[in-house]
Amino acid sequence: MDAASEAADRGDYPRALEIWGPLAHAGIARAQAHIGTCFAEGWGVEPDFVLAVNWLTLSADAGDPAGQRNLAALYFRGDGVKEDFRRAAALYRSAAEAGDGPAQDMLSWMLLEGEVIVHDYADARKWALAAAEQNIASSMTRLGMLYHNAIGVERDPALAVYWWRRGAERGDADGQAMLGAAYYLGAGVERHPRQALIWLLRAHAGASPLASRFLTAARSVLSDSEVAEVEQCAALPLPEPSS
Repeated sequence: MDAASEAADRGDYPRALEIWGPLAHAGIARAQAHIGTCFAEGWGVEPDFVLAVNWLTLSADAGDPAGQRNLAALYFRGDGVKEDFRRAAALYRSAAEAGDGPAQDMLSWMLLEGEVIVHDYADARKWALAAAEQNIASSMTRLGMLYHNAIGVERDPALAVYWWRRGAERGDADGQAMLGAAYYLGAGVERHPRQALIWLLRAHAGASPLASRFLTAARSVLSDSEVAEVEQCAALPLPEPSS
Protein backbone atom coordinates (compact mmCIF):
# COMPACT_ATOMS: atom_id res chain seq x y z
CA MET A 1 0.00 0.00 0.00
CA ASP A 2 2.86 2.40 0.78
CA ALA A 3 4.41 1.83 -2.65
CA ALA A 4 1.05 2.47 -4.33
CA SER A 5 0.54 5.67 -2.36
CA GLU A 6 4.00 6.90 -3.30
CA ALA A 7 3.24 6.22 -6.97
CA ALA A 8 -0.08 8.06 -6.72
CA ASP A 9 1.57 11.01 -4.99
CA ARG A 10 3.90 11.47 -7.94
CA GLY A 11 1.01 11.10 -10.40
CA ASP A 12 1.86 7.58 -11.56
CA TYR A 13 -1.64 6.19 -11.26
CA PRO A 14 -1.11 3.26 -13.68
CA ARG A 15 1.61 1.95 -11.35
CA ALA A 16 -0.55 2.58 -8.28
CA LEU A 17 -3.45 0.71 -9.89
CA GLU A 18 -1.19 -2.26 -10.65
CA ILE A 19 -0.55 -2.54 -6.91
CA TRP A 20 -4.04 -1.72 -5.68
CA GLY A 21 -5.78 -4.07 -8.14
CA PRO A 22 -4.79 -7.44 -6.58
CA LEU A 23 -5.26 -6.02 -3.08
CA ALA A 24 -8.74 -4.78 -3.95
CA HIS A 25 -9.71 -8.15 -5.41
CA ALA A 26 -8.39 -9.76 -2.22
CA GLY A 27 -10.87 -7.68 -0.21
CA ILE A 28 -8.63 -4.91 1.15
CA ALA A 29 -11.14 -2.10 1.72
CA ARG A 30 -8.73 0.81 1.42
CA ALA A 31 -7.42 -0.52 -1.91
CA GLN A 32 -11.03 -0.83 -3.09
CA ALA A 33 -11.57 2.80 -2.09
CA HIS A 34 -8.55 3.89 -4.12
CA ILE A 35 -9.65 1.88 -7.17
CA GLY A 36 -13.16 3.32 -6.97
CA THR A 37 -11.86 6.85 -6.67
CA CYS A 38 -9.62 6.38 -9.69
CA PHE A 39 -12.61 5.30 -11.76
CA ALA A 40 -14.66 8.24 -10.44
CA GLU A 41 -11.95 10.80 -11.19
CA GLY A 42 -10.38 9.24 -14.29
CA TRP A 43 -6.98 8.87 -12.63
CA GLY A 44 -4.98 6.37 -14.69
CA VAL A 45 -8.15 4.93 -16.25
CA GLU A 46 -11.10 6.11 -18.30
CA PRO A 47 -13.80 7.51 -15.99
CA ASP A 48 -16.44 4.88 -15.24
CA PHE A 49 -19.00 5.75 -12.59
CA VAL A 50 -20.55 2.28 -12.61
CA LEU A 51 -17.24 0.70 -11.67
CA ALA A 52 -16.58 3.54 -9.24
CA VAL A 53 -19.84 2.86 -7.43
CA ASN A 54 -19.18 -0.89 -7.36
CA TRP A 55 -15.71 -0.58 -5.83
CA LEU A 56 -16.62 2.22 -3.44
CA THR A 57 -19.69 0.33 -2.23
CA LEU A 58 -17.53 -2.69 -1.42
CA SER A 59 -15.14 -0.45 0.49
CA ALA A 60 -17.87 1.50 2.27
CA ASP A 61 -19.73 -1.65 3.29
CA ALA A 62 -16.48 -2.90 4.80
CA GLY A 63 -16.34 0.26 6.91
CA ASP A 64 -13.50 2.11 5.21
CA PRO A 65 -13.91 5.87 5.84
CA ALA A 66 -12.33 6.91 2.52
CA GLY A 67 -14.66 4.56 0.67
CA GLN A 68 -17.65 5.94 2.56
CA ARG A 69 -16.66 9.53 1.90
CA ASN A 70 -16.03 9.06 -1.81
CA LEU A 71 -19.22 7.02 -2.27
CA ALA A 72 -21.08 9.80 -0.45
CA ALA A 73 -19.76 12.27 -3.02
CA LEU A 74 -21.24 10.16 -5.84
CA TYR A 75 -24.64 10.05 -4.13
CA PHE A 76 -24.46 13.78 -3.45
CA ARG A 77 -23.75 14.59 -7.11
CA GLY A 78 -25.80 11.78 -8.64
CA ASP A 79 -22.80 10.32 -10.49
CA GLY A 80 -23.39 6.67 -11.37
CA VAL A 81 -26.27 6.46 -8.89
CA LYS A 82 -29.54 8.26 -8.32
CA GLU A 83 -28.97 11.48 -6.39
CA ASP A 84 -29.67 10.73 -2.73
CA PHE A 85 -28.77 13.40 -0.20
CA ARG A 86 -29.90 11.33 2.78
CA ARG A 87 -27.68 8.45 1.75
CA ALA A 88 -24.80 10.87 1.14
CA ALA A 89 -25.26 12.43 4.57
CA ALA A 90 -25.35 9.03 6.27
CA LEU A 91 -22.14 7.98 4.54
CA TYR A 92 -20.41 11.26 5.37
CA ARG A 93 -21.46 10.85 8.99
CA SER A 94 -20.10 7.30 9.16
CA ALA A 95 -16.77 8.46 7.73
CA ALA A 96 -16.73 11.51 10.01
CA GLU A 97 -17.33 9.39 13.09
CA ALA A 98 -14.40 7.22 12.00
CA GLY A 99 -12.17 10.31 12.01
CA ASP A 100 -12.05 11.23 8.32
CA GLY A 101 -11.28 14.97 8.16
CA PRO A 102 -12.72 15.78 4.70
CA ALA A 103 -15.93 13.93 5.63
CA GLN A 104 -16.16 15.91 8.85
CA ASP A 105 -15.78 19.10 6.84
CA MET A 106 -18.49 18.16 4.35
CA LEU A 107 -20.89 16.99 7.06
CA SER A 108 -20.36 20.28 8.88
CA TRP A 109 -21.20 22.21 5.71
CA MET A 110 -24.36 20.16 5.09
CA LEU A 111 -25.56 20.67 8.67
CA LEU A 112 -24.91 24.40 8.47
CA GLU A 113 -26.53 24.98 5.08
CA GLY A 114 -29.58 22.88 5.86
CA GLU A 115 -30.48 22.56 2.20
CA VAL A 116 -30.36 18.78 1.97
CA ILE A 117 -30.51 17.76 5.64
CA VAL A 118 -31.98 19.46 8.68
CA HIS A 119 -30.07 22.39 10.23
CA ASP A 120 -28.08 21.52 13.31
CA TYR A 121 -25.78 24.39 14.19
CA ALA A 122 -24.28 22.72 17.27
CA ASP A 123 -23.43 19.61 15.26
CA ALA A 124 -22.10 21.74 12.41
CA ARG A 125 -19.73 23.47 14.81
CA LYS A 126 -18.70 20.16 16.41
CA TRP A 127 -17.69 18.63 13.08
CA ALA A 128 -16.02 21.82 11.87
CA LEU A 129 -13.87 21.79 15.02
CA ALA A 130 -13.02 18.14 14.44
CA ALA A 131 -11.99 18.84 10.85
CA ALA A 132 -10.05 21.95 11.88
CA GLU A 133 -8.04 19.81 14.29
CA GLN A 134 -7.01 17.81 11.23
CA ASN A 135 -5.85 20.97 9.44
CA ILE A 136 -8.86 21.28 7.10
CA ALA A 137 -8.72 24.97 6.17
CA SER A 138 -12.31 25.30 4.92
CA SER A 139 -13.60 24.21 8.32
CA MET A 140 -11.46 26.86 9.98
CA THR A 141 -13.06 29.48 7.77
CA ARG A 142 -16.51 28.07 8.55
CA LEU A 143 -15.84 28.42 12.28
CA GLY A 144 -14.96 32.06 11.67
CA MET A 145 -18.28 32.54 9.92
CA LEU A 146 -20.14 30.97 12.85
CA TYR A 147 -18.59 33.44 15.29
CA HIS A 148 -18.96 36.37 12.90
CA ASN A 149 -22.65 35.73 12.28
CA ALA A 150 -23.48 34.41 15.78
CA ILE A 151 -24.75 31.11 14.41
CA GLY A 152 -25.26 28.81 17.37
CA VAL A 153 -22.69 30.80 19.39
CA GLU A 154 -22.34 34.30 20.79
CA ARG A 155 -20.92 36.78 18.31
CA ASP A 156 -17.17 37.13 18.78
CA PRO A 157 -15.35 39.20 16.10
CA ALA A 158 -11.91 38.45 17.53
CA LEU A 159 -12.53 34.70 17.52
CA ALA A 160 -13.89 34.97 13.99
CA VAL A 161 -10.63 36.63 12.92
CA TYR A 162 -8.63 33.93 14.72
CA TRP A 163 -10.30 31.19 12.67
CA TRP A 164 -10.22 33.16 9.41
CA ARG A 165 -6.50 33.71 9.87
CA ARG A 166 -5.93 29.98 10.38
CA GLY A 167 -7.91 29.16 7.26
CA ALA A 168 -6.30 31.96 5.24
CA GLU A 169 -2.75 30.93 6.12
CA ARG A 170 -3.54 27.42 4.92
CA GLY A 171 -4.79 28.64 1.56
CA ASP A 172 -8.57 28.85 1.91
CA ALA A 173 -9.62 31.68 -0.41
CA ASP A 174 -12.84 32.54 1.47
CA GLY A 175 -10.88 32.72 4.72
CA GLN A 176 -8.43 35.07 3.02
CA ALA A 177 -11.30 37.26 1.82
CA MET A 178 -12.88 37.49 5.25
CA LEU A 179 -9.54 38.17 6.94
CA GLY A 180 -8.88 40.93 4.41
CA ALA A 181 -12.32 42.42 5.03
CA ALA A 182 -11.72 42.31 8.80
CA TYR A 183 -8.43 44.19 8.38
CA TYR A 184 -10.13 46.73 6.12
CA LEU A 185 -13.02 47.35 8.52
CA GLY A 186 -11.08 46.97 11.75
CA ALA A 187 -13.55 44.30 12.88
CA GLY A 188 -12.09 41.96 15.48
CA VAL A 189 -8.59 43.18 14.64
CA GLU A 190 -6.82 46.52 14.37
CA ARG A 191 -7.47 48.21 11.03
CA HIS A 192 -4.56 47.63 8.62
CA PRO A 193 -5.11 48.71 4.99
CA ARG A 194 -1.99 47.01 3.63
CA GLN A 195 -2.77 43.66 5.24
CA ALA A 196 -6.36 44.04 4.08
CA LEU A 197 -5.33 44.37 0.45
CA ILE A 198 -2.72 41.60 0.66
CA TRP A 199 -5.30 39.08 1.84
CA LEU A 200 -8.01 40.31 -0.51
CA LEU A 201 -5.66 39.98 -3.48
CA ARG A 202 -4.79 36.43 -2.44
CA ALA A 203 -8.49 35.65 -2.09
CA HIS A 204 -9.21 37.11 -5.52
CA ALA A 205 -6.42 35.02 -7.04
CA GLY A 206 -8.01 32.00 -5.36
CA ALA A 207 -11.37 32.83 -6.99
CA SER A 208 -13.25 33.67 -3.79
CA PRO A 209 -16.43 35.57 -4.71
CA LEU A 210 -16.25 37.28 -1.32
CA ALA A 211 -13.14 39.27 -2.22
CA SER A 212 -14.73 41.54 -4.83
CA ARG A 213 -16.94 43.24 -2.25
CA PHE A 214 -13.95 44.94 -0.61
CA LEU A 215 -11.16 44.83 -3.19
CA THR A 216 -11.81 48.18 -4.89
CA ALA A 217 -12.37 49.95 -1.60
CA ALA A 218 -9.19 48.47 -0.12
CA ARG A 219 -7.17 49.67 -3.12
CA SER A 220 -8.60 53.18 -2.89
CA VAL A 221 -7.14 53.96 0.54
CA LEU A 222 -3.56 53.27 -0.60
CA SER A 223 -1.30 55.20 -2.96
CA ASP A 224 -0.30 53.74 -6.31
CA SER A 225 3.18 52.94 -5.00
CA GLU A 226 1.74 51.26 -1.91
CA VAL A 227 -0.63 49.19 -4.06
CA ALA A 228 2.30 48.08 -6.22
CA GLU A 229 4.25 46.98 -3.12
CA VAL A 230 1.24 45.14 -1.74
CA GLU A 231 0.69 43.35 -5.04
CA GLN A 232 4.27 42.07 -4.90
CA CYS A 233 3.75 40.85 -1.32
CA ALA A 234 0.46 39.15 -2.22
CA ALA A 235 2.16 37.23 -5.02
CA LEU A 236 4.70 35.67 -2.64
CA PRO A 237 4.15 32.17 -1.19
CA LEU A 238 1.97 32.06 1.91
CA PRO A 239 3.81 32.45 5.21
CA GLU A 240 4.08 29.50 7.55
CA PRO A 241 0.86 29.18 9.60
CA SER A 242 1.16 30.95 12.92
CA SER A 243 -0.76 28.29 14.84
